[in-house]
Amino acid sequence: MSTDLDAVPITHPAQKQALADLLSRLEWAADADITGSTSEEIAAAQEEVAKDMGR
Repeated sequence: MSTDLDAVPITHPAQKQALADLLSRLEWAADADITGSTSEEIAAAQEEVAKDMGR
């Protein structure tokens, strides 16, 4: 996976930093072999992330 962060439209510099942080985390998670995660684990992770999104 690769992404040119300079090509991503942003409206605030913090958005680029957040995307860079997310990309870094995804790269780290890929090294941890998340392909073996169950659908229940994925659903639980989605709920955990959604808590911080005002959902």
